Amino acid sequence: AGVQQLALIASGTLIAAAAVSLTHSTTAAIAIALPLTTLLGNYTRFGDQGLYASSTALFVLTYGTYSATDIGHRLLESLLGAVVGIAVNALVLPPVHLRGVHDVLPGPPRQAARLARLMADDLEAGHGSDHAQNWKAQSDRLTQALADLRTARGWTQESLRLNPGHRLRRPPNVIPAPSWDMDWERVSHHLTALAGLLAEGTRDEPALAAPPTDVPARTAQLLRATADVCEGHARTLTEPWHEPDDSIAEAMQQARDALDQLKLFLLAQDDRETEAVVGALVARTQQLIHDLNRLARPGTSTGTPVGQ
Repeated sequence: AGVQQLALIASGTLIAAAAVSLTHSTTAAIAIALPLTTLLGNYTRFGDQGLYASSTALFVLTYGTYSATDIGHRLLESLLGAVVGIAVNALVLPPVHLRGVHDVLPGPPRQAARLARLMADDLEAGHGSDHAQNWKAQSDRLTQALADLRTARGWTQESLRLNPGHRLRRPPNVIPAPSWDMDWERVSHHLTALAGLLAEGTRDEPALAAPPTDVPARTAQLLRATADVCEGHARTLTEPWHEPDDSIAEAMQQARDALDQLKLFLLAQDDRETEAVVGALVARTQQLIHDLNRLARPGTSTGTPVGQ
């Protein structure tokens, strides 16, 4: 980023100086320099630093600092700033972005709990396709929470590179291992797929038949227990110690009991359309409970020092 920023500042400075030398007019130089620096800044290799080309050119032209001496001083100052910034971050005490990870860790279980509870409430109330749109919106929030966590992890790993002062001056922060993220991604996938499956029966021309009357109530019980499990994990992550919440095991047992009821209902059916829709629900909820159980078992969410 430092090299990108330095290259753009130098380019913006030189383009502005060349434009004013050719036109001898600040207004005309702005008309020439800004389109060129904007195009240069949009080049993908410069990433988020692209704005510096245009802003530097505009600064140079507005303040009239485009003599050979001024240009030389500006380039030297930019180079010195880049060298100092890189040296401090790499060798003295680099920034370690750990707070961001801790802040977003409860996001996936919290959003998963909200989605599961929203679906359970709507199923029990008998709401139709209009409320299925709310499931999609909440599912998108869950996906965004997982994306925020991936971004925070990336910043943490990036900030640990060339960081000799990290272990000497900062105590190691303990957070769940990256495999924890994968578990929640699977839970998110199952919940989203389950929402789509349940919403299918509310469409005008559904591919699957609407589930029998007893199925939504049983599915709502399972989803409510799932929400309790997710909320238990979220509460655990907001505490300074990562001890399992006793309510998680109780909620997991309730979810298994609800799944067993769905399986028994499936075995009692003799209609193929009903078997298809209930079988799909049973398969998806069993995968959901299996991955939640991986998170609920002692030791699977044990914290590890960041970067290990």
